[in-house]
Amino acid sequence: MSAKNDQYQVLLYYQYVPIEDPEAFAEEHLSFCRELGLKGRILVAKEGINGTVSGTVAATEAYMEAMHEDPRFRDMPFKVDPHDGHAFKKLHVRPKKELVTFRVDKDLDPNKKSGKRLSPKEFYELLQRDDVLVIDGRNDYEYDLGHFKGAIRPEVKSFREFPEWIKKNLGDKKDKKIITYCTGGIRCEKLTAFMLEEGFKDVAQLDGGIVTYGKDPEVKGKDFEGKCFVFDERLSVPVNRVNETVVGRCYHCGGPTENYINCENTRCHKLHLCCSDCEEKYHGYCSESCEQEAQKKHA
Repeated sequence: MSAKNDQYQVLLYYQYVPIEDPEAFAEEHLSFCRELGLKGRILVAKEGINGTVSGTVAATEAYMEAMHEDPRFRDMPFKVDPHDGHAFKKLHVRPKKELVTFRVDKDLDPNKKSGKRLSPKEFYELLQRDDVLVIDGRNDYEYDLGHFKGAIRPEVKSFREFPEWIKKNLGDKKDKKIITYCTGGIRCEKLTAFMLEEGFKDVAQLDGGIVTYGKDPEVKGKDFEGKCFVFDERLSVPVNRVNETVVGRCYHCGGPTENYINCENTRCHKLHLCCSDCEEKYHGYCSESCEQEAQKKHA
């Protein structure tokens, strides 16, 4: 067996481009991905495609080649990470109303309007300035595992909460220079488009997100503290290749950790940072009440 069939890769990608019939596209795409043996999550909407999949090097290369042969995705960038196997248990290809759930009554087409795209070097240079606001465009639990130095932590549990959070926390900062970032770039496309619609004057975004920033040969992930949360079985990937740090704090004891677990109580299932000692001490539960509830259920 060739090395390409022994080694695996994880692909992260998106493209805002019109797709006329997302349901038909998703059905056909599911069959194609199954034939290649890929696993992962792919969302398809009238505004485009958003996916992350894992597979052998041969399969993922065949997938990228086929996608680039489609005129709609000819220029779609792929972020590629080597892995020691599949990063997903299953394959899902689903039609959706939006690629990232934002739910605002505005026409936010990133192809028409979005923040200026910054290269990793440009983003790093702006990070050094005191007059620039750095906004993390992800959820609060993603920030807690790792974030850029000096970035504002969003008090949001899901992306759809951002519009209200922006109005409440940034409404008086519309004349400030603002830079945003997220995992791969897709959320910032909508985030910066929304902010421009709301009257913010100078908004820019990290092109390709944290993942691209960490791979850049010049900046080498500098000024990113901790690790980047990812939505697959890896849960996190390293970013900073210069001076890696741990910023995650255990939900129970406050000690340093990068270990995320879900609460063992299936009714709760809270995703929380938990060190190995506390995971053992609290039996994988986020609270005493969750443990008691679970024990009653199984009594």
